Amino acid sequence: MTLSLFEDAADPQINLLPCDGVVNDHGTVFAAEADAMLAWLLAEVPWQHDEVQLYGKRIVTARRVAWYGDEAFDYRYSGVNHRARLWAPPLRTLRDQVSARVGVSFNSCLLNRYDDGTQGMAWHSDDEAELGPETVIASVSFGATRKFAFRHRQTRQKVEMLLHHGQLIVMRGQTQTHWQHALMKSTRVTQPRVNLTFRTIRARG
Repeated sequence: MTLSLFEDAADPQINLLPCDGVVNDHGTVFAAEADAMLAWLLAEVPWQHDEVQLYGKRIVTARRVAWYGDEAFDYRYSGVNHRARLWAPPLRTLRDQVSARVGVSFNSCLLNRYDDGTQGMAWHSDDEAELGPETVIASVSFGATRKFAFRHRQTRQKVEMLLHHGQLIVMRGQTQTHWQHALMKSTRVTQPRVNLTFRTIRARG
């Protein structure tokens, strides 16, 4: 069963998931600064192609990434270590705005750049040890509208939504434990999209 939320009005008090997690849609709260932010992200961020470890092989992805934080955090996902750059001022300002709205003090941000709809993200969960249990992740989208989907690990139930220019969604609770998420590919999308996921990295111990 797939639940589509393409036409629903944003209400941050509503949980978009039917069970085992919490996803809230705050809508296009950054619409006013979205054009300027996208232009800065595309021009100024030192983008690099991502690398993942898959079946013992290192693969370079088509999408590009960048990683920022309060300090030079080491963050390991898909079998590869990444080290954060210190905040650039526009990103720090946006982080502060997101933190104030969500009520969480985020200390890092992973940026993903998709140049068009041929680039996407396969099913995965953000459940790395550095994030801790029941982590809160705030996701902000700039650029082309793209389809985003959640899939329950056990039941395989799906929840699909469109993410728009300047939109904020927040994942909480058991979402990363019980649900995977993915950015769907589409040859009809010809414009770039940049996604920023604000996170809280915790010290290993």
